[in-house]
Amino acid sequence: STQSTWDPYPATKIMFLPDMQLTWPDMIATTGDYLRLWDVHDDNSIAMKVCLNNQKKSDFCAPLTSFDWNAEDPRLIATASIDTTCSIWDISAEKATTQLIAHDKEVYDIAFAKGVDVFASVGADGSVRLFDLRSLEHSTIIYESTDFQPVLRLSWNKQDPNYVATVLVDSNNIVILDIRVPSVPVAVLSNHQAVVNSLQWAPHSSCHICTAADDSQALIWDLSALPKPIEDPILAYTAEAEINTLQWSSLQTDWIAIVFGKKLQILRV
Repeated sequence: STQSTWDPYPATKIMFLPDMQLTWPDMIATTGDYLRLWDVHDDNSIAMKVCLNNQKKSDFCAPLTSFDWNAEDPRLIATASIDTTCSIWDISAEKATTQLIAHDKEVYDIAFAKGVDVFASVGADGSVRLFDLRSLEHSTIIYESTDFQPVLRLSWNKQDPNYVATVLVDSNNIVILDIRVPSVPVAVLSNHQAVVNSLQWAPHSSCHICTAADDSQALIWDLSALPKPIEDPILAYTAEAEINTLQWSSLQTDWIAIVFGKKLQILRV
């Protein structure tokens, strides 16, 4: 069965609560104008639990472009905003515990590393920046794009947290970074024939990543040969239209979901 609910602003991202221990009630989070948490009831009905606003003194909001939910401590959500800031939220206290100016321009994406302290963000200033919640006075720029081309998407390898994958705006390529060797990509994956929209590392493997693009293809890459060049993907699927986003199931790792047009397809790897 399906259920629907109403959000007053188009959602920029949606995630289920990543509770592997099954100790939390079912919840969904969305970002758009604000960070919203939604309860999922036993009958699969959905109701908004709370709307979290970090700018209560203003009549206007800076829309949130993305967020990440910490898998090891589900109390923590990190959000990215067009106002150059990132915020860390404690959803049990229903408040932001940290807000920092992360980039010189809009922040487009954010992701936690494995663990609870380290996260990275990307933005319109063309940089990938690394942060540690234990020492927020400083950040590390691990990559800057040529001509400061905006960096749109970010995915952190949770099985080997030395590796981060990024996508630049209007780019066919996926840039693979090793945070131990800042500034220089360890690989560039370049088989897509149109703009890349989404990417995600395999939740169960340190060397596999799936990417999706406007060429209607979802590609799976094996990066076990790094630092040797990666020429071709190991698997490819062609959808009926441009693929907007993908999700690799962390519980049932043989399945990947893709979205194109008004359709959602579930693919078996």
